[in-house]
Amino acid sequence: MPHDVAAKPDEKPVPGKKGSSIMRALTILEKVALLGHPVTPTELNKELKLPKPTIHRLFGTLEGAGFLKRGLDGRRYTAGPRLRTMALSFLHTEEQQVLMRAVLEGISKKIGETANISVPDQNQMQYIDRVETRWPLRVQFPVGSHVPLHCTSAGKMYLSSMRPAARNRLLKYLTLEQYAKNTITDVETLASDLAEIAERGYSTDNEEFIDGMVAVAVPVTDREGRLLATLSIFAPAIRMSLESAIDWVPDLRKAAGDLTSVLMVNDEAADALEG
Repeated sequence: MPHDVAAKPDEKPVPGKKGSSIMRALTILEKVALLGHPVTPTELNKELKLPKPTIHRLFGTLEGAGFLKRGLDGRRYTAGPRLRTMALSFLHTEEQQVLMRAVLEGISKKIGETANISVPDQNQMQYIDRVETRWPLRVQFPVGSHVPLHCTSAGKMYLSSMRPAARNRLLKYLTLEQYAKNTITDVETLASDLAEIAERGYSTDNEEFIDGMVAVAVPVTDREGRLLATLSIFAPAIRMSLESAIDWVPDLRKAAGDLTSVLMVNDEAADALEG
């Protein structure tokens, strides 16, 4: 007759209970996502207070499954591809899509130019939604397209939102490829530009990605002010100067606030239930 296998003292594998391995793993993923920057198991465990072997084992399991990934220093972890896919899936739910599309169409119609929403994806930005201008002269990028970080308004907005130390480390490893006549390919010049963007709260692309095209981006943030996505407008320079594009920043910020409300609606509902 088979004997039940006793659980280890630190395992408590009871589904749904706070001390179970499943809940511990989910708590780790939640904390990593909320922090928004790479963290070591030891740093995270200051709050969780799990046995040292347990926290390292859970991090290893989540890394092996693709939910976490190890950073360049080999010590810190951040969101892995599967966790990122889950986050993107949330943004692509039917209700969220309808509401986001309504905001995007509204700002595109008001400005008369292409508007898009982008999210960070590894060392690029990915378009998750886009409304094209009705003008015949335009540059088309389908939803799902990836663009560089260092020479797009969306990418530079994301880089500027990072902690300065983490941003400077990343810049050392980015390939600053020349895409257009004004592409910034010098690390120090780009770092200075990003510091200015962080200060003023919006970013620009002055013919840095595509010759003859300008863009402006603002952040879409969560309730703590952390970047979730970017909202950008994109136009030919012969139709809209960079200065004219910048004049639309207040309207873009209002639309970005509307997008934050859309993305945070589930959080507010959860808080209400918990209350």
